[in-house]
Amino acid sequence: MRRKFEDFHDGARDGLEPLAPLDLNKVQDFDELLQAMGRTAFGGRSLGEAADVLTEMVKDRDLTIVGTFSGAMSVAKMGLMICEMIDRGWLQVIITTGALVAHGLIETLGRVHYKCPLGRGDRELYRQGYNRIYDTLEMEANLDYAEEVFREVLAGLDREAVWCSSSLCRELGRHLAEHTDQPGILRNAYLKGVPVFIPAFTDSELGLDLAIHMVKGALNAGAELPQALTRLSFAFNPFLDLGAYAEKVVAAKKLGIFTVGGGVPRNWAQQVGPYLELLHTRLNVDLPEARFQYGVRLCPEPVQWGGLSGCTYKEGVSWGKFMAPEDGGRYAEVLCDATIAWPVLLKAVMQRVEKK
Repeated sequence: MRRKFEDFHDGARDGLEPLAPLDLNKVQDFDELLQAMGRTAFGGRSLGEAADVLTEMVKDRDLTIVGTFSGAMSVAKMGLMICEMIDRGWLQVIITTGALVAHGLIETLGRVHYKCPLGRGDRELYRQGYNRIYDTLEMEANLDYAEEVFREVLAGLDREAVWCSSSLCRELGRHLAEHTDQPGILRNAYLKGVPVFIPAFTDSELGLDLAIHMVKGALNAGAELPQALTRLSFAFNPFLDLGAYAEKVVAAKKLGIFTVGGGVPRNWAQQVGPYLELLHTRLNVDLPEARFQYGVRLCPEPVQWGGLSGCTYKEGVSWGKFMAPEDGGRYAEVLCDATIAWPVLLKAVMQRVEKK
């Protein structure tokens, strides 16, 4: 059956939002650029819409914003943007990887990462004491220096206390604040009272440093290898992190999430809603419902691979992690390398907030 022209709808009469050509001659700053991109299509529109959502998030004084960061963002020299968000009060919780924190610690201590030279083989890099992270090098000497600093911090801790990743990050941040004015994730987070959680702590250089510290203690106490590998002389309980994070969420009026990448930090942050719900249903504990109302995600992984990093906020609604859009949830997801999208997004929102 052929359609009749008189049956065709008109976008203007239907109240549809019109698009507009991107005219760079009318763009004076990053804010105006993303406003204009928001009226284009594809990835450009997604980034423009992300600026709108993030602006609304940072202006909402009742919102507790959880930042989750994975990938080699500190090695990629993105760490100061996390510091900027901390200092502006745009992050109240940080959940990340031990690798990101360790490489950021090295940067805060004044050490340098280097561009990997073309044609250098990985076997040669290993022999020379270089560790390759994509196109960037971390010197083994940097990791040794960071371990010395961590060892100094560990030596001053209460051996009778039970520790977790967030309390260790706090003490590392305190040490940095006392010994350097160089900005860094742990230092700035400590100064602003922002907890830093590392859910997969043992999967990191910091985790290996702590393990070596414990094995050394076991050897000094007379244990022999390989038994010394499991003689734990330092009390570490990751469930203290889960409880501390849940406390922050329970105390929050509203929740928002800003995510770079995916992996453990993203899911660990998001599972708090189901956790509180299960406590209520299985233990009959009176706890408030927790759902993220806002979210901005920067991640290049598409949803069709079936991995967690590509799962959408819409999928999270089905798990009880996010508020459905029809109930007031507002989200933006940008399929792009964060080292491209994040600087432009953050600068645009900074300018937008400062204008008003």
